[in-house]
Amino acid sequence: GQLVESGGGLVQPGGSLTLTCTASGIVFNAYPMSWYRQTPGKQRELVAGISSAGSTNYAVSVQGRFTISRDNAKNTVYLQMNSLKPEDAAVYYCKAQRGSTAYWGQGTQVTVSS
Repeated sequence: GQLVESGGGLVQPGGSLTLTCTASGIVFNAYPMSWYRQTPGKQRELVAGISSAGSTNYAVSVQGRFTISRDNAKNTVYLQMNSLKPEDAAVYYCKAQRGSTAYWGQGTQVTVSS
């Protein structure tokens, strides 16, 4: 399986971005999907997850600002990020995991700066 993220970039504080992760080579609708982020020197942290049935969960730090969604027809998961803060800057990764089988994307950089 392969995951490819896109949509990162530079945005001003308070701005918005939508990240996209498209999967291939897996039965996408059977996989829970999630977004993680990582900054230098820190562990990768869970940002948001969505089950195969569409149930969602969020890190406290992004609740109310970020929305995860999926389009099973397009094998794609999205992360809509609003009201971005400088502390949201990171490399964002998507992950597909079912049981012990996990796939990661290559990451997309999000920079939040004026």
